[in-house]
Amino acid sequence: MSGYSDPTEAGRIARVYGEYERADCAAGKWSGGNRGNTAILRERRTLTARFLERYAPHGIGTLDILEVGCGEGQVIAELIGMGADPSRVTGVDILETRIGKARDKIPGVRFLAMDAAAMDFPDGSFDLVVLFTVLSSVLDDGIRKRIAGEIDRVLKPGGAVLCYDMRVRNPANPNVRGVGRRTMAALFPGYTMHACSLTLLPPLARRLGPLTPILYTTLASVPFLRSHLMVMLVKGAP
Repeated sequence: MSGYSDPTEAGRIARVYGEYERADCAAGKWSGGNRGNTAILRERRTLTARFLERYAPHGIGTLDILEVGCGEGQVIAELIGMGADPSRVTGVDILETRIGKARDKIPGVRFLAMDAAAMDFPDGSFDLVVLFTVLSSVLDDGIRKRIAGEIDRVLKPGGAVLCYDMRVRNPANPNVRGVGRRTMAALFPGYTMHACSLTLLPPLARRLGPLTPILYTTLASVPFLRSHLMVMLVKGAP
């Protein structure tokens, strides 16, 4: 990890995600076979589409898009399904193993192993930067600010940041920190912000079983039961 801006934090993140993979969370608590997880993803995709339609009413096919913390490319695949042009999409992740898997899964997209706090792109390269559950995984406030600064640098004037992340602390997971509206406003000063809370508390959602279609929407309508925040931040003209 010596090539990253902060080898200590990069190493911590790599260890945490390595533990997730060894625990096979994708087949366990994050499994798509769980009705609650399916409902969470459906709700997130629906709101993502609404936010993108508000920002780009004529579609996202002409946008140069960067996903920070792209993992194995799940969100990028969703964006392509919403009309993004694969040749205009870039995904970066700090873990090279994930980048390799993303390249195998989604041809035509540029995937790069890169530190989000020191990105190797020219200023004003992208119309839209997407980061899902990234900032909550960064515990160091200074690195969070550097990541936000890099996103601001590579984003074109009038471009947008779409962020989906935990808005509250998870007491069962010391490796994440909540990212609320005030934090997002502080990280991106001068941006116009639209925000909406969503996602029924995952431990609760995963236990709804056959009643998920009936109970998920009702329970998710209760504000204090919503664990995440989706934020669209639009960069002003210079």
